Amino acid sequence: MDAAALHRRAREKGVQPIVYWLVRAVLQPFFHLYFRLSRIGREHMPEDGPYIVAANHRSFLDPFIIATIARRPLYYVAKRELFEKRWQGWLLNALGAFPVDRGNSDTEMLDTARAILARGDSVLIFPEGTRIRPGSLGRPRRGVGRLALETGVPVVPVALIGTEDVRRKWRIRPRKVRVRIGRPLTFPRVQSASPELAAAVTDRIWPCVMLQWEWLGGLPPLRRAAVLGDGAWAAPLTRVLERAGIAIDAEVERADLVVLTDPVVSVDLLTRIPPRAGVLLAGAEAAVAQARVARIGSVAPTDAVLIATDDRGLGRQLREVFATAGREATVERIAA
Repeated sequence: MDAAALHRRAREKGVQPIVYWLVRAVLQPFFHLYFRLSRIGREHMPEDGPYIVAANHRSFLDPFIIATIARRPLYYVAKRELFEKRWQGWLLNALGAFPVDRGNSDTEMLDTARAILARGDSVLIFPEGTRIRPGSLGRPRRGVGRLALETGVPVVPVALIGTEDVRRKWRIRPRKVRVRIGRPLTFPRVQSASPELAAAVTDRIWPCVMLQWEWLGGLPPLRRAAVLGDGAWAAPLTRVLERAGIAIDAEVERADLVVLTDPVVSVDLLTRIPPRAGVLLAGAEAAVAQARVARIGSVAPTDAVLIATDDRGLGRQLREVFATAGREATVERIAA
């Protein structure tokens, strides 16, 4: 469908009331029964006036589940590819979605969001820009900060967990889904937000989303690392982690990431590693350590990355430090 027509409809007409409330009447009981949906902190949702909902994104179901926390329609941005099929584009638009051209500075999307907020309605934004299924939360983009500054409306931080495991191909599986809503944040209004100012405000919003996420039991980002052993990789790995803003801590029990730089892995050490921590086995001798970890499977952490390389950008800077901490249960070998 034509993107301009979709934006125009969202700005001028809004949701199609019959379609919206009919779909919601069907989906909300389904979510409560099939997903055992719990919504924590609904008292923080503003009862009137415009506001922005900033949430993490794990599944295609997220906009529909988050819509159940509000007592009126929430408009939300969705990637433009979802609107290519005419019937699907019409339905999504009727439910409050409007397209965004990801990867580009989409001024029309921002204009539509501003128009919706100006008339008193509310907008849902996923600052990560895409679905982040495994691991911790991804890095936010600064668009939410810019919109908050240029409209002056409150921002409600929301986190949800459990939706990443819902779909397997076309099968929708029953999973426990929980949503937590934080207190609204307000920022002074400016006429035109600079990229630096928008990024600074986003950096204030996103930790509040992360707070809700971790309260729900979500995997925290990498904040502390313990680098153990005196292997050749100890120093360069320490430098990479420090550049990524990760504190180096000698206490294994407090670490989000444990880096082993020699092949000697004791059972005592493995039992001291927090269950949610990642393990990085570094160096050419890492295969020996990996075999030992595998033999002690009952105590081995689930988040392990194996690096065996003669540098090559130090595993492309540890694959951008575990894809910026969106880590998962995987073993990855980079050939020497």
